[in-house]
Amino acid sequence: MITRRHLIRSIGALSALGVSTAAYGVGVEPVLRLRVTRYHPTPRQWPADLPLKIAVIADIHACDPWMSLERIEAIVDRTNALKPDLIVLLGDYVAGVRRVTRIIPSNEWAKVLAGLKAPLGVHAVMGNHDYWDDRTVQQAGHGPTIAHRALEAAGIPVYENDAVRLTKDGRPFWLAGLGDQLAYFPASRYRHVQRFGADDLAGTLAKVTDDAPVILLAHEPDVALRVPARVALQLSGHTHGGQIRVLGWSPAVSPKHGIRLAYGHFRLKCDLIVSGGLGCSIMPVRFGVPPEIVEVTLGGTGLAVS
Repeated sequence: MITRRHLIRSIGALSALGVSTAAYGVGVEPVLRLRVTRYHPTPRQWPADLPLKIAVIADIHACDPWMSLERIEAIVDRTNALKPDLIVLLGDYVAGVRRVTRIIPSNEWAKVLAGLKAPLGVHAVMGNHDYWDDRTVQQAGHGPTIAHRALEAAGIPVYENDAVRLTKDGRPFWLAGLGDQLAYFPASRYRHVQRFGADDLAGTLAKVTDDAPVILLAHEPDVALRVPARVALQLSGHTHGGQIRVLGWSPAVSPKHGIRLAYGHFRLKCDLIVSGGLGCSIMPVRFGVPPEIVEVTLGGTGLAVS
């Protein structure tokens, strides 16, 4: 998880490299750059002769000027141009920084995301900021959030500890989505909320009723340390790759049980791919981890590429 202390320390170290570098990290990389990062994992649980292309969008954090509706439209167009079989949205749609000129209402960015098109549909989970931004949900201790309702109103299903059975070329697989692991924060006005997370991994996987392969959507990657080998692939965001990444190191992301699940492809009991995401949290800065759409191709042979 990105922490304010680690991120500020990282920015301080970066600023020592010079004003021009810091200006690039604030004004160029987070706003003007957009890349497609491609992976071709080969999880043993996924049939090699079942090709599936997934486009992954994570951590939009819609707000002006850092992530305008026009920029989201460009992301939608770029994603559709990949011609994926399936598009997944991994949470944190609402603004993650305070220094903005406008908070974009959920119904506005959801309407733009409704332009995403794929034969097997567009599917979403929520992120921590989507829960944290909704005071009613925080007080009640359960959802659905404003972002959740906006996506469903736009025709995009949202999964909170649920699973759906899909079919590609006549062959089934499961898409499962977790509630967020950091959904609720403890504060004096919310003391009746006894839990931090809205996730139920065991309950979600219990909804998988046959032996078809499983793809799991989970906003935070850390749950991968508990995900059983029954799952072929977990797709996550949340970290933004640390927002600052130097020589493969993301100092703002602290390790979990000795593993720093900050960015990229990991092979645990299941394969895990962590997207660097698109927007910013805490501060509008990125360096060494440009905003990205992730394309994941399953089936066949190959190596992960960026």
